[in-house]
Amino acid sequence: MPSRPSAPFIAACLALALGACGRSEAPAPTAPTVLVQPARIGEAGQSIYTGDVRARYEADLAFRVGGKIAARLVDSGMAVKAGQALARLDPADLQLSRQAAAAQVAAAESEFTTAANERERYAGLLEKRFVSQAAFDAKENAYRSAKARLEQAQAQSQISGNQATYGTLAAEHDGVITAVLADAGQVVSAGQAVFRLARPEEKEVAIAVPESRLAELKAAQRIAINLWAQPESFLKGELRELAAAADPATRTYAARIRIVDPPPSVELGMTARVIVGTGNASPIVVPLSAVVDNGKGPEVWVIQENKASPRTVAVERFSEDGAVLAGGLQPGELVILSGQRRLTAGQSVQAQQVAPPERQH
Repeated sequence: MPSRPSAPFIAACLALALGACGRSEAPAPTAPTVLVQPARIGEAGQSIYTGDVRARYEADLAFRVGGKIAARLVDSGMAVKAGQALARLDPADLQLSRQAAAAQVAAAESEFTTAANERERYAGLLEKRFVSQAAFDAKENAYRSAKARLEQAQAQSQISGNQATYGTLAAEHDGVITAVLADAGQVVSAGQAVFRLARPEEKEVAIAVPESRLAELKAAQRIAINLWAQPESFLKGELRELAAAADPATRTYAARIRIVDPPPSVELGMTARVIVGTGNASPIVVPLSAVVDNGKGPEVWVIQENKASPRTVAVERFSEDGAVLAGGLQPGELVILSGQRRLTAGQSVQAQQVAPPERQH
């Protein structure tokens, strides 16, 4: 019959087992997994705006007198020559005004003739001492008043004659009618716009620029214009005008890009793209989430030898494609996309690379 182990022997075995457990090392912490993408070379630094071709000089044409439009002689889009009639007012009231002014001139001439004859007669009587000097002075004053009224009536008749000619609205320059703002049968007041005339000798593209791109537009080293109707051709552009205040509705700034030496094929109203170059031929682009700022400026966390490391960068601008960097990073370096604030410099990480989306929002 086998003998049972004694109690001291069992106690010694338990002590040895507990001692061995106390001497075992704790397992190493697992390195966190982070999502990464390689920094890439973006397209040539540029911004694209869509606008339409307009004339540099545009003017609203209006009648200088009020009345009812009797005839409209041109339509929108028509080319007109200087002096060409565009619209006519109903001439009835203008002719009546001219006739009334002519009648006032005739009446003033009659009064002037009578006053001149009276003055001449009293002058002869004054020489013969038949009338007093006061009586002659009264006739002299009546003569001068009649002369002034005649001059006033003649001036008013000339104004009425001019207004009769204002009943025909004519083009002052060669150009294109870009808008018709009133039609036949409509009663318009003096100065109310009826047509908009564009002079096509100088053409430009009107665009709207957001506030964040103003500095980029002002410092642009090159501006190209590409017409949608002619995608194969690129024209040189120059910034001619930039609004000093933003539009209250869209919060964008209106800009005019002059087309340098436009060919005849460039027509008013065409849709055009304005390509603004920033001068950085090979910008580095990283996802928007890769850039963080802890109060010391923008930085990007990169992975070097499976360890996370912060890197100070210079951000040129933010775009839909990501953050465009002006320096601090090389193409191909793996940047961490999220969780940067929970990392410490030199911490070991496991990188899981993700495919870049077509566009970062």
